[in-house]
Amino acid sequence: MSSVLLIGTGRLAFHLGHALARSGNGITGVMGRNQGNTEALAKTLECPAFKQGGELPKVDLRIIAVSDDAIAEVAGQLPVDGTPVVHLSGSKSVGLLAPHVHRGVLWPIHSFSPGDPADFTGIPLVVDADDAGTMEHLMGLARSLSRQVAQLPFEKRQRLHLSAVITANFPVFLLREAERLLDQHGIDRGLLLPLWKSATAKAVQDADIAVTGPARRGDTKTIALQKGLLADEPELRRAYVALSDLILHTYHPESRDHQDL
Repeated sequence: MSSVLLIGTGRLAFHLGHALARSGNGITGVMGRNQGNTEALAKTLECPAFKQGGELPKVDLRIIAVSDDAIAEVAGQLPVDGTPVVHLSGSKSVGLLAPHVHRGVLWPIHSFSPGDPADFTGIPLVVDADDAGTMEHLMGLARSLSRQVAQLPFEKRQRLHLSAVITANFPVFLLREAERLLDQHGIDRGLLLPLWKSATAKAVQDADIAVTGPARRGDTKTIALQKGLLADEPELRRAYVALSDLILHTYHPESRDHQDL
């Protein structure tokens, strides 16, 4: 088990903090920019709150749980005393943690929302580090939190992060857009949700087999009709055409280009 100073007070700090506490790792304290938020999270996690720029406790790991854009700034404010420093971003390199010598990454492949603390045991964790000692600490910590831990270098983490964006962000936004269209035309959005749940369940088993619809079938007449229905939605129409072309050309490579915007 590792002793940890948690730096940050946002959603990820909240969920990770609770996971650390449940797994038996020691949360030596919480440090954040906003003293009120820092004290509130520290109280929830039953640990001390530390002021930014003040004296810090000795720990095995300092974990930076802030937005990607703030990682380098926060790392630069920490004392360079040999303590390993870790960030939680899938798309950023350990180089952001310079000038610290011992640095690493602990990336949970998950989207965190407000609410009850997330169960980390089913969340895949990706680990990377610059040196063997930090890697050992991180692997031990990750395995105490999750049943699925992978060690990946930066180049592969970037590819995995891109795949995660395609997997989680794009389909959910398209569902949002579909619901918006239904609302505009006075159609119950609930009629769509069983299809969404069924498609998601099938995709988890085999995404290739789960692909259906007019583009998968090569039904170009239906595609043309639906493009017409989106005449007053130019941005969504472009997305519909691009995705339809991608599916059409994947399963019907002999097809011509239908992207006649």
